Formats: sequence, C-alpha cells, structure tokens
Amino acid sequence: MRVLFVTAVQAELDAAGVTGLVGGVGPVAAAVSTARALAVEKYDLVVSTGLAGGFSDRAPIGSVVVASTTRWADLGAATDEGFLDLSGLGLAGGDVLPSTGGRAVTDALSAAGVPALTGEILTLSTMTGTDRRGSELAAVHPSAVAEAMEGYGVAWAARAAGVRWAELRAVSNVIGRRDRSAWNIPAAFEALRRAVGALSQI
Repeated sequence: MRVLFVTAVQAELDAAGVTGLVGGVGPVAAAVSTARALAVEKYDLVVSTGLAGGFSDRAPIGSVVVASTTRWADLGAATDEGFLDLSGLGLAGGDVLPSTGGRAVTDALSAAGVPALTGEILTLSTMTGTDRRGSELAAVHPSAVAEAMEGYGVAWAARAAGVRWAELRAVSNVIGRRDRSAWNIPAAFEALRRAVGALSQI
C-alpha cells in the first residue's frame, strides 16, 4: 500500500523517520499541497500527521491520537449568541468529515502494540492559547481529543481525489494557556516516531 504522509513542517517528518510531503501550516496550505501531490502520483492512503494539542483529561502529553472525524472548528462567525458554523449561517460546506482510513491506521497501531486514542481532531486556523478558549472548545466538542491546524485540509483534498485519509497526531501540549515550558516536544516526537513506524505494517 502506498501511503502519503503530510506534515506541516520538516521537523515532524524527520522525527517520524519517513519521507513525505511538507504541506505547510494551516488547512489551506495543507489542502493545496495534498491536492497537487495526489494529481501527480497515485496513493492508497493519505495520513495527516504531526504534533497536536490534547484536551485535558482526554489526551495527555505523549499520547497518540487518531481521528474518527475531523471538523474545521473555527470556520464560521462569532456572534453575541456564540459561534455559528457554516450550516448555522445558512451556507453549504464545512461538514464534519468521517475518516475513511482511520480504521486501517488503528489496526496497524494495535498490531504493533502502540496504544492510541480515537476521537474527533479539531482543525483550527487559530490555535488555542487561553484556558477560557480551551474550556469553550471542550464543552462544545465533547468527542474531540485534540486540535491541530491541517487535518481538515488534507481530508478535503483526499476526499476530492477519491483517496482514503486518516489523521494521526502525537500530543505535545495540553490545550489552554500558551505555556511553552509545559510542552514536551521530545516525548511527542518519540510517540510520533513509534506510531508512524507501525504504519509500515499496513
């Protein structure tokens, strides 16, 4: 099976020990880069991979998370009554996307003895940097385990090309107040390396 790994930055690919596509930061860059790659070569599975923030008490630092679904959680409008997604604005698009390749990824991780959590991974154009925003997201998205910036874009491009997709992340920090002293990027990179290595069994 040919697998395309898409990350935001080269360091994530280096940590994972694989060759893949550096798609850039954010859902738009990821979507464009993935679409271009899929137009040139044939792949059986596209995996959006890299680091993520984990929701407190759902996905601790150093854990591996696999998306059951992805949602572009800040695509919409902020109003006095709260956030409205595109459907709330009467617009098409922005649907929650169920992972079409997540089962193959979780099966490979399980076979390799790599524990993984499964749940929704939110895609955000603006990462969470306050406890208040973290609490809001946790309350609105009770099935979400983590947040990142590229998954929805990769999923959208893969779906348009008719290719299965998955999102696999290693948690480097807890979602909330931006405190880099509490992050553990080495532990996240080690978890990412083990997880991506297990995908060679697919």
